[in-house]
Amino acid sequence: QGQLVESGGGLVQAGDSLRLSCTSPTRTFSAFNAWFRQTPGKEREFVAAISRNDDYTFYADSVKGRFTISKDNAKYSFYLEMTNLTPEDTAKYYCAVKGGAWTGLLDYTQYAYWGQGTQVTVSS
Repeated sequence: QGQLVESGGGLVQAGDSLRLSCTSPTRTFSAFNAWFRQTPGKEREFVAAISRNDDYTFYADSVKGRFTISKDNAKYSFYLEMTNLTPEDTAKYYCAVKGGAWTGLLDYTQYAYWGQGTQVTVSS
């Protein structure tokens, strides 16, 4: 960890929006950029991913239609726009990058570089 830096988390109310950002000071980017989230006692959960070269995106069913992942290759940054947040979205959010093929996209163990995480808390 330490190759990526997240920002943008916070405490919001249900129905609010937040935008998370992930940047790489060391320009550590790879084929796929993704967001995961984790709550205490649970395994890290895939949220969304975007391919670096062709902008193909993939979302977990739980966030589809509410979250949007995007990127800016020139800035070595990618983002997660979260709308209509619910208390179930409360978690620590991590950005990560992986190389290779689409295989293992949802598997956090396949990601080589991670940020330190940013907390998102949604109150009801």
